[in-house]
Amino acid sequence: MNPDTLLLTPGPIPLPEPVRDILSEPLFHHRTPQFRAVLASVSARLKQVFRTEAPVYTLAGSGTAGMEAALVNFHSTGDAVLVLDTGKFGERFTELAEAYGLKPEVIKVPWGQAVDPELVRERLLANPQLKSVFMQLCETSTGIVNDVEAVGRVLKDSGVLLIVDAIAGLCADRFEMDLWHVDVAIAGSQKALMLPPGLAFVAVAPRASLRMQEAGLPRYYLDLRRYEAALKKGDTPFTPPISLVRAADKVLELILTERLENIWWRSRRLGEYVRLRLNEMGFKLFAQAPSSALTAAFVPEAVDGSRLITCLREEKGVTLAGGQGAFKGRLIRLAHMGSITIHDLDEGLRAIEETLEEMKNSRKAEPALS
Repeated sequence: MNPDTLLLTPGPIPLPEPVRDILSEPLFHHRTPQFRAVLASVSARLKQVFRTEAPVYTLAGSGTAGMEAALVNFHSTGDAVLVLDTGKFGERFTELAEAYGLKPEVIKVPWGQAVDPELVRERLLANPQLKSVFMQLCETSTGIVNDVEAVGRVLKDSGVLLIVDAIAGLCADRFEMDLWHVDVAIAGSQKALMLPPGLAFVAVAPRASLRMQEAGLPRYYLDLRRYEAALKKGDTPFTPPISLVRAADKVLELILTERLENIWWRSRRLGEYVRLRLNEMGFKLFAQAPSSALTAAFVPEAVDGSRLITCLREEKGVTLAGGQGAFKGRLIRLAHMGSITIHDLDEGLRAIEETLEEMKNSRKAEPALS
């Protein structure tokens, strides 16, 4: 693979130079005052990024580890939960709930659409046994953004926890954990946080913290009570990925220096630009409520989306993501979050336009079947 490939996938995304510099530095030991100072800084800065006063725990693992932690720490076998399924990662919450013996109800909406918060209100009234609602801020498989704020208003006085996967949306789409009455929020390092894969972050508000003490599901490595106790001492319960945590401290400094409001604005404007350009090329936009993290779009008619992505990667050095599930080969997904710039997007969009023209000319040149 070309090491100079332009990475425009919705995770991982390009790393800022200061992050790459830190990742190349020598290691030091994690059970030291030096590392405890870094962890304390990361933990404090994460609270600012999540917009919360609640503690945020740093786990070694992908975003799915954060999703699993957000399930096992707040439930007991047989609990009824509601999953707002808007795509592939909504499905993952259902799969996790079933794996741990919960009883998931599912509000499944067509891919490309956001969930209607009034449907949550109806389910809440119909089933007073519900313990939690699971949803995505941004559904990465479709490029939609859900109205977390409205769902939070529905649930705020109910005793039902609101658990939000903000893995793709955090630091791209607006997210206000405390203001929106979110009880548990999850993030991953490889999206708009501009880090390599390998870290998950779980923020736990007071109402969820109380539930955590009485939850009955088995857990060990993902037991957030261990992280809670360790963090009070400035430590992690298990060996952390030291370089990633140090890089997280630097990237959070960059984010907070730029200010979240500016980042939300920039990501939104880049998304508007990408959607305009793709529309001009004949792509049909997929998401009815588009996220500021990425854009998903149907490839033009008669174009093989999988071949388009392969040609872009192998011949142009531009890596995009394709569709998932039933939309494999029919969609492209292009990120505009984090460190991705307008110049990166122009380069990627120019490559898409060139490749479409080459594929069109190739089809014209194919001999007709007799």
